[in-house]
Amino acid sequence: MRRRTAVLGSAGTLIAGTLVAGALAAPAAGAASGARHGRDAEAAGVAVAAAQAARAGIDWQDCPADWGLEKPIQCGWVTVPVDYAEPYGKKIKIAVDRIAATGTPAERQGALLYNPGGPGGSGLRFPRRVTTNNKIWANAAKAYDFVGFDPRGVGKSAPISCVDPTEFVKGPKPDPVPDSEADKRAQRKLAAEYAAGCAEKSGDMLPHMTTPNTARDLDVVRAALGERKLNFVGVSYGTYLGAVYGTLFPTHVRRMVLDSVVNPSTRSIWYEANLGQDIAFEGRLTDWMTWVAKNDAAYHLGDTLAEVRGQWDALRAAAKKAPLGGKVGPAELIGFFQNAPYYDSMWAPVAEAWSAYAAGDPQPLVDNAAADLTDTAGNIAAENGNAVYTAVECADAPWPTSWKKWDRDNSRLHEQYPFMTWANAWMNLPCATWKAPSRKPVQVGTGKGLPPVLITQAERDAATPYEGAVELHKRFKGSRLITEKDAGSHGITNLANPCLNTKVEAYLLTGKVDATDQTCAPHAAPQP
Repeated sequence: MRRRTAVLGSAGTLIAGTLVAGALAAPAAGAASGARHGRDAEAAGVAVAAAQAARAGIDWQDCPADWGLEKPIQCGWVTVPVDYAEPYGKKIKIAVDRIAATGTPAERQGALLYNPGGPGGSGLRFPRRVTTNNKIWANAAKAYDFVGFDPRGVGKSAPISCVDPTEFVKGPKPDPVPDSEADKRAQRKLAAEYAAGCAEKSGDMLPHMTTPNTARDLDVVRAALGERKLNFVGVSYGTYLGAVYGTLFPTHVRRMVLDSVVNPSTRSIWYEANLGQDIAFEGRLTDWMTWVAKNDAAYHLGDTLAEVRGQWDALRAAAKKAPLGGKVGPAELIGFFQNAPYYDSMWAPVAEAWSAYAAGDPQPLVDNAAADLTDTAGNIAAENGNAVYTAVECADAPWPTSWKKWDRDNSRLHEQYPFMTWANAWMNLPCATWKAPSRKPVQVGTGKGLPPVLITQAERDAATPYEGAVELHKRFKGSRLITEKDAGSHGITNLANPCLNTKVEAYLLTGKVDATDQTCAPHAAPQP
């Protein structure tokens, strides 16, 4: 799930060969069994679209200059139907890019596709792991072409939008934590207006902005690449995309690494998943603040957890009374400070900016937390990412429409877990008044032919709590779970941890998993 930035008057979610006959194969029987809401028709439609894509291939060219992708990365397009139940109907183009495997022809094993999360994240920067000499992925790059893509609605792939990007990022937003019923009514109004804006600007796409459709797109991309089976790495929301793909297309999976796992239970997608996040964020915030206290010699924010927490409360109150630099209120502070619970690589940078404020210099906090209204491209990307996040989560599953339920659940959680609860609630509240239909979520499970899937998870992950990895592990028979103990960063396959890195690499290169689940010690602790 995505890193979050301020939106809707709150902090919202922001809180990648030779053609063989198998590339044309129809989806496995598991794709249609128990089909609901036209999934039989969609299963037939994806077979049609994949066959067309396999014949057409991809016309690889140098990437457009403004995409920021250096040579020898190449870019191209794959055509997919908007609605897989009507494969000959309206089409959109999915942006893809690749860099060729760096090893010998004998070492090459095909294409490796990547999704970084979201919903709403772009995967187009994945091939840059080769051009930037990322050592963690160097051996995998010898065996695989690294292929990134923008999922439907994202970035270069028929992007959707809900509001004007400048208005979307402009601050300060209202404090997400309500002081009164009037505050709640104002936030409800903003959420309803946002939902209406999505319908007005992107209504035709909204019914089709689902994870199953993105999984179908992934299968069409696989076919267009000339790949009989899919090799895939998914991080965060990318794990749910992978889980749905593995359920719909079990015989099309070759290797699959799912890192920092969204709980795939139909009970969890998506309302309960977000409530679970609120609890986990509070725990990881406490981990960070404890570290800040231990390093009081560097940051001077207090030498106990209680003192550091008190400094946060004081900062928040000061920004509410008089926004820092006229731009940074509590919502913007949450947007910046949540980086620390997400990634311990951000523990020191966030603490440094906070320490400067405490010493009398608010500028580092303003620079980090305030929107840059001159960054047109960045603001367009932020608004688009949030639109996709909202559209997919609202379309994937039914949401409560009763405000009483939202109010009761979030008021109760806020008492013990105040850091993210209300910010997260307002972020997701457009789903209560969403103008497009919702589906029933896919019942993720093991279809016949699914090979072993490798699952990696940090024990104290805030964005995707550990229980999600356990749940997916139960549902995917033969999968293996690698746990990074006493750690809480999100997206751990991208971190230097030899225990974890060697196991992921061995799986990608050989397909073999350990006989039992494995535990790794944490990666190196952050230093002040």
